Amino acid sequence: MHRHGYKGRKFGRERDQRKALIKGLATSLVLHGKIETTFPKAKELVRYIEKLITKAKKGDLANRRAVIAGLSTQEAAFKLVDEIAPQLTARNSGHVRVKRTRLRVGDAAQMATIEFVDELKPSEKGEGK
Repeated sequence: MHRHGYKGRKFGRERDQRKALIKGLATSLVLHGKIETTFPKAKELVRYIEKLITKAKKGDLANRRAVIAGLSTQEAAFKLVDEIAPQLTARNSGHVRVKRTRLRVGDAAQMATIEFVDELKPSEKGEGK
């Protein structure tokens, strides 16, 4: 069988589990700024988070709602739209970086870190909590 035209990785999961996995990874990336996961998951997350960042940079109501739907928590969505996206206006794409790190001990899976390319400054609102 050919693989032509089949986009995305399956990760050996059903569609709803796969969607939940990617949403969870994207939420963790927004909240923590840097996460470590397997290399294929990181590469798939880049496709997903870049589209969310582009919507967050527009920031109108419809795009804000799309970002809320694309992340697991409203806290992460508000952080992406209100704090992170305004700091990323200088670049059109390539907002995140994937870097191979190590082989996991248990199964020798290639691990990778994914982080934002630009240095993000914490907001004053977040420090007051």
